[in-house]
Amino acid sequence: MLTAAFPKLENLKCTRFLRAFFRSAYYPFLVAALMAVSELFALELPVYYIYLFFGVLCILFCEDTLGVLPIACCGYMTFSPQNNPGRFPDTTAFADPKVLLSLVIVLIIAGIVLLGRLVQCILLGRRGTPRLTTGFLALGVAYILAGAFSGYYALNTVFYGFVQILALAFFYFYFFFTVDWEKADKRYIFFIMTAVAAGLFAEIVGMYFQSGILTAEYPDRTMLYTGWGIYNNVGGMMAMCMPAPFYFSLKVRKNGWLFSLLACVYMLGVILTQSRSAIVCGGVIFCVAAAIVLFKTRGKERIINAALFGVFIAALTVAVILLRNNVSSLFTSLFSIDMNDNGRFGIYKNCLKIFREYPIFGKGFYRTPGAVMTNDGEMHFVFPDTASDLGFIPARAHNTIMQLLASGGIFALAAYLFHRVQTVILLFRNPTAEKTVISLCIAALLLASLLDCHFFNLGPGLLYGCLLVSAEGSDKAQMP
Repeated sequence: MLTAAFPKLENLKCTRFLRAFFRSAYYPFLVAALMAVSELFALELPVYYIYLFFGVLCILFCEDTLGVLPIACCGYMTFSPQNNPGRFPDTTAFADPKVLLSLVIVLIIAGIVLLGRLVQCILLGRRGTPRLTTGFLALGVAYILAGAFSGYYALNTVFYGFVQILALAFFYFYFFFTVDWEKADKRYIFFIMTAVAAGLFAEIVGMYFQSGILTAEYPDRTMLYTGWGIYNNVGGMMAMCMPAPFYFSLKVRKNGWLFSLLACVYMLGVILTQSRSAIVCGGVIFCVAAAIVLFKTRGKERIINAALFGVFIAALTVAVILLRNNVSSLFTSLFSIDMNDNGRFGIYKNCLKIFREYPIFGKGFYRTPGAVMTNDGEMHFVFPDTASDLGFIPARAHNTIMQLLASGGIFALAAYLFHRVQTVILLFRNPTAEKTVISLCIAALLLASLLDCHFFNLGPGLLYGCLLVSAEGSDKAQMP
């Protein structure tokens, strides 16, 4: 941004250093480490100042906004449990007007520089039409019209639908126009996702050291939470990031198996969240990714990878058999629910009932059945008569298709399917290793969303948009 106005800055050593730093593999890990520090030690505001500093430097001195991408992926997961206003409204730091004002200032400055760079990029001619434009537009219209003509259509439904599509699509469009993908490193998104998974793993371990966990008879999984989500949310995000190291298993010719080992560690992190949907769906994606690695690698690398995956699966099996008492103690709250659907089938039945009553545009987000996690750590299932009293985040159906049918009717489902067809074409036409692994990350989100509400949470949506724009940009990006 500044270099366009002052060309002499291009030749300064500090400018070249900043550009190399923001495009390096180390920078995403630094951003992810700050994410974990913020969540674990309640240092949100200092971390936000550092993020703002990085972002401003990147936007002012770099060729594009690629260095903002790691912050976009990590920012949502910086909130600590003790500063969660929902759980601790009286003690959260954000209840302090000074802290809240500082946060607002950070957001305003960030918004100004981000918007300024976007305008500059468009004015300088970085145009074109993103491939997923019509699909996102259709989905956005469907979200905003959810519940239309049902008698329950209101401003809160319109606003919630707008926020939903903004979470899914904002970064996709922003980075399409502000990143020069022809100069980008194809590996960059995998550096980011691998780093995010490392930060998430630290947060997962931190969940087991929260107050009440070690003094309980067994670790109750309802006590496993962060400042930005409960165990299900963390498990879904971890499953979404877990495939990233497999990209390096495919691409690194010497000792690529080390990244397969890292993927095994990340899969263990998914298991430690005790989220059934994340474990099942993440496990499926892990097996598919491992099979792809075994098929694509050759010689010594294939042998080591095969041995590694075999040992990992065997170790999990032996641990369950030989250490079943310790394992069952650790996962008592998970095993005790057995095959209990936690009320999901009842929710799905009610969603279909609502769809039959309001087939075109549904009944809206705030009048469809779903489940909420309250401050006492218990899951409460909520149905249409009371669903409008839950605040901004409504109860969700814990299944993408059922949510779409009940909330937005056939119009929302058709828009979603159209968007999904566009993403499939983007990801599977002219397949590459980059698109394959990105597809696995997105598949983890979509599969887990058939049992949970991840696709209608804000955090996964932000990662979703970043993954899609990286997949589209990978057709132009370079491999150093």
